Amino acid sequence: MTFSPRDIVVTRWGARFMGRRFPCAIGKGGIVADKREGDGGTPAGIHRLPALLYRPDRVPALPGRQIGPRDLWCDAGDHPAYNHLVRAPFAASHERMRRADRLYDLVILTDWNWPEATPGKGSAIFVHRWRKPRHPTEGCVAFRADHLRWIAERITPETRLVIR
Repeated sequence: MTFSPRDIVVTRWGARFMGRRFPCAIGKGGIVADKREGDGGTPAGIHRLPALLYRPDRVPALPGRQIGPRDLWCDAGDHPAYNHLVRAPFAASHERMRRADRLYDLVILTDWNWPEATPGKGSAIFVHRWRKPRHPTEGCVAFRADHLRWIAERITPETRLVIR
């Protein structure tokens, strides 16, 4: 398989993008071939990056969608909106996108199990800020804040997230 310098290539040891190397965090379940909801795994494969979301009160403007106070992500496998952005009020299981911590100040969405979501295959696989250096995620790929911003400013519609 051929990779472009515009691809973000992630392994358990770190990431490469545009000729640079970055430390990153992956899921506590490691890189997995058969992703399941709640397994803590980061899904192996080649993923598109369809959208960028950011908190305008915390992150200088980027080309993307602003995260508002009512934005949520549905993680209820039995709901028609599973693995999609929804708005409060929303009764089904969900995750708040506008968090008190800074993890989701800048989020790059992946096309893992999206837009057509299969229940139980995992939701909310994002690229976001890490909690602390290399601290495992629930399945996302996470970077240091300044590295994430650098990456976000350089991704294009052709950029892919390659998890190996």
